[in-house]
Amino acid sequence: MPELPEVEVTRMGITPHVVGQTVTKIIIRNARLRWPIPDAIKDIEGQVIRKVVRRAKYLLLETDIGYAIVHLGMSGSLRILPAGSVVEKHDHVDVVLASGEILRYNDPRRFGAWLWQQAGESHAVLDKMGPEPLCDDFNSDYLVAKAKAKRKAIKLLIMDNHVVVGVGNIYANESLFAAGIDPQCPAGNVSPQKLQLLVDEIKVVLKKAIAQGGTTLKDFKNADGKPGYFAQELQVYGKGGQPCPRCGETLTDIKLGQRATVFCGKCQR
Repeated sequence: MPELPEVEVTRMGITPHVVGQTVTKIIIRNARLRWPIPDAIKDIEGQVIRKVVRRAKYLLLETDIGYAIVHLGMSGSLRILPAGSVVEKHDHVDVVLASGEILRYNDPRRFGAWLWQQAGESHAVLDKMGPEPLCDDFNSDYLVAKAKAKRKAIKLLIMDNHVVVGVGNIYANESLFAAGIDPQCPAGNVSPQKLQLLVDEIKVVLKKAIAQGGTTLKDFKNADGKPGYFAQELQVYGKGGQPCPRCGETLTDIKLGQRATVFCGKCQR
């Protein structure tokens, strides 16, 4: 599943092509995504895209009258293509721009979403979310308060969108390894000093992934069609049974909250 860095890289990739452009037409080839695409999304026709904003793993194409909310789901992608590009299998939505370019949405598994929200209102999918991990509101004092007396595993806490958005499974594994914290440890048992380090490492890992173009996953490519380049630098994710890059001990691979969790029993306490 594309995670926060992949979505942010997509935002960065499409922004120069769509901001300031008038939407001349919306073409919907298959409206049966995670939720049916609402007819109201065609209200964006004739509107200028003012900006592209990311909130958690959602992208918002903002206009004066409202915004289209896009989620990539498990296998979705957004590409900028020239007008007249051949339509491929699973190309479900085109946003045709006055420039002649097309913002095209492809999604083989159809777990993504295209939603519409009128200006001045908030959509239910965006309500009750925690702070962005790269913003100042996500800090050690905040995480200490959220972790206090919690028996929930620290890995599951930082993956909870009500606590902080966008810390997906790959980056949770990597951040906890960097901070030296056992992902199974009850959140309330992690010291404030360790939580401060965890906040710092989450920010470092996510910024690095964004800078390097997102993690190369099976179904993800950047907006310009080039793959990401972070996967080969992952320290623990997907490496269960291999030597720890820090101490050489065998990395443990378990399921935690039904998600793959890899850690070093010696380095992470």
